[in-house]
Amino acid sequence: MFNRQGCTFGIKRRDALMSVVLWKKYGIMQTTDWKSPALLLLSAFLFVMPGTAGNAFDMNSGVSKESGPFDLFKFGFKAYKNGQKQEAVEAYRYAAEKGHTGSRWALANMYADGDGVVEDDFAAFKIYADIANQGVEPGSEDTGFFVNALLSLARYYRQGIPGSPVKIDLTQARQLYFQAASTFGVPEAQFQLARMILAGEGGKANVQQAKKWLNLARKSGHPGAMSVFGSVLFDEGQTVRGLAFLTAALDKCPPKDCGWMQQLQEQAFSIANEQDRRVAVALAPQVYNQAE
Repeated sequence: MFNRQGCTFGIKRRDALMSVVLWKKYGIMQTTDWKSPALLLLSAFLFVMPGTAGNAFDMNSGVSKESGPFDLFKFGFKAYKNGQKQEAVEAYRYAAEKGHTGSRWALANMYADGDGVVEDDFAAFKIYADIANQGVEPGSEDTGFFVNALLSLARYYRQGIPGSPVKIDLTQARQLYFQAASTFGVPEAQFQLARMILAGEGGKANVQQAKKWLNLARKSGHPGAMSVFGSVLFDEGQTVRGLAFLTAALDKCPPKDCGWMQQLQEQAFSIANEQDRRVAVALAPQVYNQAE
């Protein structure tokens, strides 16, 4: 089963992405407590749902498997929000068969999360790969789905999928993060790429190159990038600035992601002298969007 530890920034960005895409493309508002599903389709066999009733759709909805992909997607979206996940999955499958990228992405995320279906990371991987292989036209409304597929594939390649043909491939993961970071300017991709560069994963280690990507991501408001950026500065001898960034990151981090950031900050604080600590704490509110 895929280990998602340390990937919560990507999940939160995926939820935010879904909100923006739905609002801009379909005029559908997403509530903050909705955990976004995904779209995608890998191949025809994924659409076969043993035991699924042929008339699972609400007869009063006016939507059936013969409906257009957009109507099926809207039906699936509303069904998901109402807790009718079996109907949502079926609607997304039919819409995906008709080429609807949003439904493919939603379906892939459901497989990845085990949300309404049996968790199957390999099935999700194949759908994400299908989306990525299709590419995206410049300025396309499907760009967000394409970028998310790149990030999802990079995470899978970085950790592998046990019991499947997908093995750890750090070089491929690094290349995918680079594509999303450079071409699309995605802060999460910039952050993950920087971590790989710092660790020498999938290629040579390069602290200055990693700092460049961390700096870009943290200026976009990525708390994890800010924390690691501060840690690198601290290790380079920029004690006060490093501590300031480490402290500022804690003010912005989501609760689930604060643990490792707090550990970095406390480790640095234990080494610094009292004067540097005081100055750093006072400086922290000013460095959040500070240009480097």
